[in-house]
Amino acid sequence: MPLEADEVERYARHIVLREIGGPGQQKLKAARVLLIGAGGLGGPLALYCAAAGVGVIGIVDDDAVSLSNLQRQVIHATGDVGRPKTSSAAAALARVNPHVAVVEHAMRLTAQNALDLIGAYDIVADGSDNFATRYLVADACALAGRPLVTASLGTFDATLTTIRAHERGPDGTPNPTWRCLFPEPPPPGTVPSCAEAGVLGALAGMVGSMMAIEVAREIVGFGTGLVGRLLVMDARDMRFETLTYAWDPENPVTGEAPTIRDLSGHAEKSPVTASR
Repeated sequence: MPLEADEVERYARHIVLREIGGPGQQKLKAARVLLIGAGGLGGPLALYCAAAGVGVIGIVDDDAVSLSNLQRQVIHATGDVGRPKTSSAAAALARVNPHVAVVEHAMRLTAQNALDLIGAYDIVADGSDNFATRYLVADACALAGRPLVTASLGTFDATLTTIRAHERGPDGTPNPTWRCLFPEPPPPGTVPSCAEAGVLGALAGMVGSMMAIEVAREIVGFGTGLVGRLLVMDARDMRFETLTYAWDPENPVTGEAPTIRDLSGHAEKSPVTASR
């Protein structure tokens, strides 16, 4: 997809990078990225995807901006309180880059609509704040054959990984799924919510920005991504660790005897899609 003259100037610092260049920037312009959540993670992720020139950015979120969001959800402003997050985010992205098309999905992500939504995009980035959504998105991406960049926030800690469960690694072994890493969600009530435990605001910005790097890397194809690797961050000690994980032949989605062949098992969980 050719770049317009002002896009060449806008993306000049990308184009001079050997790993991106003109062809890579054209890939970014042609890409369709679906963001799950427009909050603490989804906000900086969306801003940097727009600034990078991702052609189409879809945003799924059924929440409205609240005053308590603004400590970390920097895509929104005080005047946006009460406004749907998708609408507020779309306005912010239009100010960043008018060349980017934003598709608002102001809805709850469910087992009924997840495959259709995800199937319309090239790559999915999940910044949701609850386990029900996280497992739904991961299972849907595996079934739909879409790569997934997924991150989660704790109080002072975070994790980030990329999943390409529909593909195989260089040795022919299937790539791992989310359920290879975390087979089942924790029991309800065992992990406190953001409102209960709190979260360091700047940590959301850091991890959301790292998600944007991983999305760009997946689109353009440079460097070594996080497939089969879980990046673990601890902001209290500014410590970063990378853990490796592999395909589990007993995983229920892409294992040797899969039991998850559709999303019907998620039907009654009714997940919400706002992020921390």
